[in-house]
Amino acid sequence: MDKASRVKGQTSALRELQERIGHRFADQALLEAALTHPSALPSPGPHRMEQLEFLGDAVLGLMLGDLLLQRYPNAAEGELSQYRAAMANTEALAAKARALGLHEAIALGRGEEKSGGRRKESILAASYEAVLGAVYLDGGCEASRRCVEAHFREELAHLPKRTRFDPKTALQELCQSRYGTTPRYVTAAASGPDHARWFVVDVSINGVIRARGEGKSKRAAEREAARAALEILTREIHAG
Repeated sequence: MDKASRVKGQTSALRELQERIGHRFADQALLEAALTHPSALPSPGPHRMEQLEFLGDAVLGLMLGDLLLQRYPNAAEGELSQYRAAMANTEALAAKARALGLHEAIALGRGEEKSGGRRKESILAASYEAVLGAVYLDGGCEASRRCVEAHFREELAHLPKRTRFDPKTALQELCQSRYGTTPRYVTAAASGPDHARWFVVDVSINGVIRARGEGKSKRAAEREAARAALEILTREIHAG
């Protein structure tokens, strides 16, 4: 294949990739930077892909938060955070990258290529966030929102219709699915006269206390502990 044919093929592949992403880049260099892994560059950094990933993470959180708030305008923060964390964890974002074909487009260094970098979920998730950061710089908030809404249309459509939010149930489901265990509640303190009791409850996961709740009954204290633990865990999942 001559040089002209190779260039034509690369241009066609880039056009198809942008169609899958849902954004036509005015500045093609942004997309190329988002898909150039640090291992493919000679310098130690800072690397443009990592900067775009940082930006894309913030953009994704904002856009998903906005879309979720529209669907659940009266939801508590813990509930919204739980939904967003489930939609935007490393595994989920890696799946988005594969669906868009980023695993085929990303440029890797020789060592990373040999070690199976195109299959690594951390690299794929990073590439998705970097591309989203590039979309934001190229097209602004509206372009970013269109992409996120299109990429997560199925997840948003299949979110459960909101019922009364039970933090204990939500925490148990999260712990079982992610950690293979169930939370344990222990009463740390109980005080006050019979007509005005006050309870303090700790919730632990895999033997580690993760949060504390207080209330006028054990059940109320457990709910508050579960709510606090949910917020902590969803932040950790989203950050990871």
